Amino acid sequence: MSERQTQILEAAVRVIAQDGVRGLRVEKLAAEAGVSTALIYYHFKDRAGILHAALEHINHRAQGYTDAAYTGFEDPRAQLEHLLLLELQDEDEVRETSLAWGELRASAVFNTDLREPLRTTTHSWNGDIEELIKQAQDFGTIAPDVDAAAAGEHLTALVEGLSERWHSDSITLDRAREILRRAITLEFGT
Repeated sequence: MSERQTQILEAAVRVIAQDGVRGLRVEKLAAEAGVSTALIYYHFKDRAGILHAALEHINHRAQGYTDAAYTGFEDPRAQLEHLLLLELQDEDEVRETSLAWGELRASAVFNTDLREPLRTTTHSWNGDIEELIKQAQDFGTIAPDVDAAAAGEHLTALVEGLSERWHSDSITLDRAREILRRAITLEFGT
């Protein structure tokens, strides 16, 4: 991806996080990115192309700040908890990524073009968590009778819900992290 495309997608994430998907207008995006509307259309063809590319970019950003969670852990359960907690950080990039993700998910209710890429991304995230749960089962820190797929889906859905509540000031970040830790303990035991 070119530097210009990245610049445009970073701006798209900011606009979506601030104004929602409905607030993403090509003219506004061009102003935010400091480029012409023609350049945006050249790279992304249309608004749907921008949204799809922004979703991929959001996933790439999240992978960037969670990749570190895949090193330095002997116990996959501890790695799992750390990975999920990375989604609840008071860092600008994490907040912006989470807000934009929530906006894209919410607009998929009416924008059916977004459903398949969101389904694919959600399935991938659930699969990553499921794999860590299975590794922890092999390691002996999660019971073998735990349904890894269901537990993975429970925890990723919880993270999304806690993130939305935290971003809307319905709960504090500390409370969101505490609830997530408790859910992990309830799901898998001590």
